[in-house]
Amino acid sequence: MSRLKELFDAGEFVVTGEVAPPRGTDLSAMHASVDLLAPYCHALNVTDNQGATLHLSSLAASRAILDRGIEPIFQQTCRDRNRLALQSDLLAAWSLGLENVLVVTGDDPRAGDHPHAKGVFDLDSTQLAEIARGMNEGHDMMGRELKGATDFYIGAAMFPEAEPWDVQLARIEQKIAAGVRFFQTQAIFDMDKLQRAVDAVRPMGAKVIAGVLVIRSPRVVTFVNEHLAGLMVPDHIAERIRVADDPAEEAIALAAEQVRDIRDIADGVHVMPLGLDAAVGRILTG
Repeated sequence: MSRLKELFDAGEFVVTGEVAPPRGTDLSAMHASVDLLAPYCHALNVTDNQGATLHLSSLAASRAILDRGIEPIFQQTCRDRNRLALQSDLLAAWSLGLENVLVVTGDDPRAGDHPHAKGVFDLDSTQLAEIARGMNEGHDMMGRELKGATDFYIGAAMFPEAEPWDVQLARIEQKIAAGVRFFQTQAIFDMDKLQRAVDAVRPMGAKVIAGVLVIRSPRVVTFVNEHLAGLMVPDHIAERIRVADDPAEEAIALAAEQVRDIRDIADGVHVMPLGLDAAVGRILTG
């Protein structure tokens, strides 16, 4: 059984971090990041060509992280693969010992480093979650029996601050019906909206890991506001980073405050340090 699921079932407040596979085959920088995050995190989310940019596959990187004794969360996007490849990679993931999967639709390739790449989007994340659930039950998406089932702990993304909320809630309900048992949220700035989301999800039996993005510079504020759909850094936070003598230090302090608030609301926290991996311990214990 997934250790992540065991922790949730035991009522633990779960801490996850984020690791980006390398743009190449040299794993040293990724391993260094893992070693910084591992003492503070129960599991590490391994991104899948994040931002529609080329990286080592999440499948290979997740196995490498597992080999270092850390629980990975294998991320799988629908952007780059059709339904055959998605199912094949899920079977490969299970055969490699990967028990947690986070399904996401994926960013538009036009925003990445291969803007002429054809986005596949044969399925969306809800359909992919349903496939993973079916594999847990012992069959593929066509209903054919598998010679060896899986037992994935299935997660998906959630956007608590996106409006209208009733549209977001309908998508959440569809994902839970498809087999999703935990959600990782986009970066949270409004704790009231996080509380609203948690209050809606918990009665349906799913867990919520709230995202904390370390806004390390005014440039990050601009990127979030211009490129991340459904997310906007509030003016008071943007100003706090803008006027700080040391924006990175202010961002660390802000993230620590957010983690303290989230501990009273959600089932876990997901820290996205944007390169400030060495500060994660301070963020989580500050």
